[in-house]
Amino acid sequence: MDANSSGTNATVGSLVLGFSNLRETRNERPMVVSGGDGVFIVDENGKRYIEANSSFYCAALGYSNERLVAAAEKQMREMPFYVSGLHRTVPVAMELAERLAELAPVKDAHVAFGSSGSEANDFLIKFIRYRNVFLGEPQKRKIISRLGGYHGGTNMTASLGGSKSLHDSFALNMDDHIFISQPNYPQNAEEGESQDEFVNRLVLELEEAIISADPGTVAAFIAEPICFAAGFYLPPSTYFTRVQEVLKRHGVLFIDDEVITGFCRTGNMFGAETFELEPDCVTTAKGMSAAFFPISSLIMSGDIYNDLERHCDEHGFFAHGSTYSAHPVGAAVALEVLNIIEDTNMLEHVRARSQTFAQRMNSFRQHPLVEDVRTCGLSGAIQLRSEQRGGGATAALTGPSKLLAAASVDRGVLIRMNGPNAIFCPPLIISDDEIEEMFQRFEAALGDVEAEKAA
Repeated sequence: MDANSSGTNATVGSLVLGFSNLRETRNERPMVVSGGDGVFIVDENGKRYIEANSSFYCAALGYSNERLVAAAEKQMREMPFYVSGLHRTVPVAMELAERLAELAPVKDAHVAFGSSGSEANDFLIKFIRYRNVFLGEPQKRKIISRLGGYHGGTNMTASLGGSKSLHDSFALNMDDHIFISQPNYPQNAEEGESQDEFVNRLVLELEEAIISADPGTVAAFIAEPICFAAGFYLPPSTYFTRVQEVLKRHGVLFIDDEVITGFCRTGNMFGAETFELEPDCVTTAKGMSAAFFPISSLIMSGDIYNDLERHCDEHGFFAHGSTYSAHPVGAAVALEVLNIIEDTNMLEHVRARSQTFAQRMNSFRQHPLVEDVRTCGLSGAIQLRSEQRGGGATAALTGPSKLLAAASVDRGVLIRMNGPNAIFCPPLIISDDEIEEMFQRFEAALGDVEAEKAA
């Protein structure tokens, strides 16, 4: 059997794996997952791991929820697929849109669908530009985002985050992008800078960026309530209030990217509630279907939607569509996620488990390898003492971070290393006992790193 054939010694063969070293995947077999149960996954060799990051922060209800399986099967049998477009749709798509519109932190909400968070953000920016053409402002197309963030993998959304190295390596079109700093305090603070002074500087940076670009050309600002890709730093308490004041003063829309933070992750249905945001638009994915089926949403205010409708009147139809948007099976699964959240009092469960989670996270503050601990709801970061600063979703791991990533796999707990930050985002269904087991395994992995560094 050659190296690219099926079998436990085979490499990936023809499969291209994202966020991986492509040559390594050709030479070394990756972890191959064959099953899952609750918060655990099982590899092809039968080893069990606690998935401490819900597989890219999305498997909110774990890996064996029978209600979601049943919802998908039922919809598959009733109507497995039909496009929502051409003045046609399916009942579950309409019902899901109504449910999301009721829940969303947006006034007079209207909902469109995509297949991923990348699509949701990409489509929404397209819609905003369509609106601005109708308003006689086609030049109002620039988007402000924060370096080190992550809003997707399309040409448009990859340009909204990451680093200059990422932009250059993919030759992304950066003409309409404006970048400001992440509100990572104290990491991004100047020497001796207080938190208030830090916020003042970032708010001034935002205002100067808008003025420099010409406010008449700036369409929107996009941000996540917490940026996981930039190391999971909680924004200072006054940051978003001050930012929103600047945006309103200059007529710049606020897009709240809730792809990760939506659907109970922060202890509220949306991160917007946790951080008192008043967005014009919200995008969701990941926990929306608990990753049991690809689906996403872009939720816009009535003011924005009404302009789309009036512009559409001029053209006769809205020239946008996507084959799998509002897929019936995805819509049925997402509806069942909302039912489960209600039926199981998921928000109360998350709030209770968040206390256990935070207590256990904070127990690492005195560890010799740990510099800082940050938590919000059922997610958080343990920052290692390291010469490495920054990081991000595309940063290569070095030093203790690389050692810890490998040691955690050996100990059976799958974390996400982001520079010096070990990110935790377990399935929302995790129990107190499983939280304890997760951190016992992580603690053992830290011990392994200590021993290796001492050797």
